Amino acid sequence: MQLSMKWLADYTDVSDITIKDYCDRMTMSGSKVEGYEEIGTDISGVVCGKILEISRHPNAERLVICKVDVGIDAPIQVITAATNVFEGAVVPVARDGAHLPGDVKIKKGKLRGEVSEGMFCSIAELGLSLNDMPGAIEDGILILNHVGLDDIPLGADMVEALGLRDTVVEFEITSNRPDCLSVLGLARESAVTFGKELSIATPKHEYTSADGDDISNYLNVKITDTEHCYRYSSRVVKNVKIAPSPLWLRMKLRSSGVRPINNIVDITNYVMLEYGQPMHAFDYRCLDGASINVRKAEDGEKFISLDSIPHDLDSTMLVIADSKKAVALAGVMGGENSEITDETATVVFESATFHPGNVRVTAKKLGMRTESSARFEKGLDCENTMPALDRACELVELLGAGEVVSGTIDVYPTRKEKATLPLDADVINNFLGVNLTQEYMAETLRKLDFEVSDDLGTVTVPFFRDDVRCMNDLAEEIIRMYGYNEIQSTLSNSASPTVGARTERQSFDVRLHDMLVGMGFNEIETFSFVSPSYYDKIRLAADDIRRKCVVISNPLGEDTSVMRTTALPSMLKVLADNYSVKNRDMLLFENAKVYLPTSENELPNEPARLTLGFTSADDKVGFYRMKGYIEAILGIAGIANAAFKSCKTEPAFHPGRCAEIFVGDVSLGVFGEAHPETADNYGIGCKVYLAELALDAIYDARRVEIRYTAIPKHPAIERDFSFVCDETVEAGSVAAVIKAANKLVANVELFDIYRGPQIGEGKKSMSYAVMLRGEDKTLTDTEADEAVAAILGALETELGVKLR
Repeated sequence: MQLSMKWLADYTDVSDITIKDYCDRMTMSGSKVEGYEEIGTDISGVVCGKILEISRHPNAERLVICKVDVGIDAPIQVITAATNVFEGAVVPVARDGAHLPGDVKIKKGKLRGEVSEGMFCSIAELGLSLNDMPGAIEDGILILNHVGLDDIPLGADMVEALGLRDTVVEFEITSNRPDCLSVLGLARESAVTFGKELSIATPKHEYTSADGDDISNYLNVKITDTEHCYRYSSRVVKNVKIAPSPLWLRMKLRSSGVRPINNIVDITNYVMLEYGQPMHAFDYRCLDGASINVRKAEDGEKFISLDSIPHDLDSTMLVIADSKKAVALAGVMGGENSEITDETATVVFESATFHPGNVRVTAKKLGMRTESSARFEKGLDCENTMPALDRACELVELLGAGEVVSGTIDVYPTRKEKATLPLDADVINNFLGVNLTQEYMAETLRKLDFEVSDDLGTVTVPFFRDDVRCMNDLAEEIIRMYGYNEIQSTLSNSASPTVGARTERQSFDVRLHDMLVGMGFNEIETFSFVSPSYYDKIRLAADDIRRKCVVISNPLGEDTSVMRTTALPSMLKVLADNYSVKNRDMLLFENAKVYLPTSENELPNEPARLTLGFTSADDKVGFYRMKGYIEAILGIAGIANAAFKSCKTEPAFHPGRCAEIFVGDVSLGVFGEAHPETADNYGIGCKVYLAELALDAIYDARRVEIRYTAIPKHPAIERDFSFVCDETVEAGSVAAVIKAANKLVANVELFDIYRGPQIGEGKKSMSYAVMLRGEDKTLTDTEADEAVAAILGALETELGVKLR
């Protein structure tokens, strides 16, 4: 919003405030200033002059010598090549030492031997356009006689005479304050901010035609779509005289960034800027059926806007229509089929309010963001339509632009009600941390046009402040006018400060990350979106539950069409990419989410998965190397009782080189060598070792308390055993039975596995070192023998294992 300080002065006097102080204080009171521009300051030394005599230049055929009266004792001499000058012409004269836009300096000098003491100015040399000065010519001198300005005193400063000098402040108005998209709104804010008087005259409301004519003879209005049109007010002006607007009005529009066109159109733009209410003027001749209907457009309906651009409308758009056609897009732009022309004799003024969302969607669909739509999008006050309409008709009479017909059409289906709020100084003071009186708060709100009851306990919110709906909003109004910089710094007494820290889970993840990096792993991050074909590559069966995925409704492509239920394909893809460029000594890990569907209308579960992966050419140690990494991970969690059990059901893994990890009956994950077909599917020509761990389960199984035990004081007894068992018996199962058989077992360690003809087919021999220790004494041979007997009995009973 561009605010002319000259225009602002019509309503409140802030002339004693410097422009910088004005901008700073307006920003602090809630009306943010983006910047300001002082216009007209680049022109000086240009005065009004009258050409008294013209003669030919003796030494140049195309030049003439002019004697010019510029309001001083003697005429000055100006040489020009302009062809539109004549004796008696009143023109702007840049005298010796004058400055013009573009850093042009005028100096006295000689042209072909004759002295020239200045220069006549065109509209371009004064920074003006044909719209600013209708009646002027673009490629000639500005003849003030031709633009109705021949009454300017000779010698007068042309910058002041033409109203070119002004200061324009640009405000960034937030979407909750559409009332400040107007000169009156910013005048109200300025007056309260600086403690000045606000003077706003109420425009004339009643108009009576001398011949008894009435608007009912011209027009009827119907709102078909009351959901998107809240109010529609209209008046008719007859005997219209289309002409340029007066200079003062054109210059106010120019300062506000609006191009002057003609008196009727300029009046609607002037009222929009002054009151913040966009208006439109229709040529009455173009309204078929003498009617206006505010309705939805039809799908495919054709419409040509004022800028001569054709549009195809749809049924979501609101239009102003006559009995046959759309004549305007509601809140956006009028139609070419009803625009004001020089032949217009009767005008229909429209002042209405529309649904802000509908205006925004229409403007965006058609690429037609306008000054009007920018205001309607923010939601305008329904009660402002009539004052704006009154002001437009007042200007019509003031400019002699036509005769206002008696009567008004005002269709207002659902009248707006004012909101009321309680005013409690104690509550607001406690909320703001200040100590203001109830009287001060009431007076501040009254200056902002709020109504306060006699007992100061109730506030009635004005119609134009839809953003004020609770105590917090009232508090904001009060404190922004009191001054944010006036709030004293105090210690908070409403809440205890907290110290920022990681959660226990975050700390666990960080420790785990640091340990893996310390062991040489590199962290990867992959997309959660994958292709369904990834599950084929890891050999999942057609009925495997992991193929049931969350499907993306608008995927970028097939490769990112579902959300993964396992992170193994992502790890294999990264390993394959590195293998293809000969990066084959890679240790990779990823802490990622997988997405497990629940029911159709619920969000999926998102458990965390820790995935490890590396490639290896060594057949013998890869599995145990991965097992060592996992034991380190379990060590971080303090899990000492994990069991590793053979797993042959995971299709992505080698059936004989895969293990599942358990704590009790809870699975913590699976690891092992990738199935050869899985590796081939990814183009990896060596052994691949993978692990997918249920990180949430590991965290839940962690050792929360760490208990320290003293170093044993008593010596241990070691016994070595060699057992014969079936090939299907796992070494871990044997160790677990040994540990559980007797409380004296302190440690069990497998140190040899033997297969041979002496053992028998389908059999193997496993040798264990078993350490026995008493906590409170040195064991005797008898006690040790009893423990050994218990161990052997348990092994034979539970696993069918016998001593070799």
